[in-house]
Amino acid sequence: MSTGLYLDYLGIRMDAKKAEGMSFNINLITPDNGEKYAVEMSNGALTNIEGYTAEKPDLTITIDRADLDTVLMGQASFDEQIKNGKAKLKGDRKVYEQLKSTLVDFQLGFEMMPGTGAVKDAEPTAPFQAENPVLPE
Repeated sequence: MSTGLYLDYLGIRMDAKKAEGMSFNINLITPDNGEKYAVEMSNGALTNIEGYTAEKPDLTITIDRADLDTVLMGQASFDEQIKNGKAKLKGDRKVYEQLKSTLVDFQLGFEMMPGTGAVKDAEPTAPFQAENPVLPE
């Protein structure tokens, strides 16, 4: 999964109701592959632009893409990467916690048509990790 696709995935997993009233800018920098992203939370939506950074971000996250891969694969949590010094936060850490608080895990049994039995989304166990889908039997 590319970094941009991962950020889009986080935007999809974000509960807009939980994000209501939140507004911040994050720069994401992956120095090992030279990528940089401006990530913005506003109007209940998380968006990103590749190749740019915000002039005055609320938070800058620096993590090697190789270390981000371990988060995506579930081998480490993003919080573990921060604790181990592999991910560095510069700025307002509250922004990171706010973003984390908006993420939900989707259930594959969502309601396609009225009356088909939606399953409530679960709170995330590892907020920034990409889950492997388990298809219902």
